[in-house]
Amino acid sequence: MRTVIAGGHGKIALLLTELAARRGDAVTGLVRNPDHVEDVRAAGGEAVVLDLESATAEQVAAALAGADAVVFAAGAGPGSGTDRKDTVDRGASALLADAARIAGVQRYVQVSAMGLERTDDEDVDEVFRAYLRAKLLAEQDLRSRDLDWTIVRPGRLTDDPPTGTVTLAESAGHGEVSRADVAAVLLAVLDDPTTAGITAELVGGSTPVAEAVQALPRTRSV
Repeated sequence: MRTVIAGGHGKIALLLTELAARRGDAVTGLVRNPDHVEDVRAAGGEAVVLDLESATAEQVAAALAGADAVVFAAGAGPGSGTDRKDTVDRGASALLADAARIAGVQRYVQVSAMGLERTDDEDVDEVFRAYLRAKLLAEQDLRSRDLDWTIVRPGRLTDDPPTGTVTLAESAGHGEVSRADVAAVLLAVLDDPTTAGITAELVGGSTPVAEAVQALPRTRSV
């Protein structure tokens, strides 16, 4: 399998790259900063320097040529303001979907977030609300497209070692999950095309990753 990951230098993306490369998959990470190329290579992938806030869909499509799947794992990150939450967490997701259509890549896995129902909660910090709103709009945009999409909504992320067990469900409750376990779930989802059309929340739990993915109801989300 050849997979292209947007946000290729993110922690989840690098862990996914390492897992996929270890079993012989080809992985390309899209990175904005040329200084991040060597980190992607060290994880076993190749890197393409491309700024998803300024690139055209055709430029991104060129980087997707020959891919079997794309993963959107990009984010504006801590310290960014409301504008970049929109241009990255929403805009770059839509750009990747446009590029996937041009390149003929049907499989699209998106890393989203839990708590999207709080986008209008005035008790939530303005920047975090902008982040949630961008993730919500990105999901809505993706669902409107004729792609084989799967949306994974992790809980609070940690850098703990992988446990290999999770809770993965339409509603998983509040909780945290290690980035390593998120990466394992993403790989399992990529391996299972029947997860297309599913939106699932992800937190730590007691079910082995492969079993958790298999147990997801095969009913297309709307």
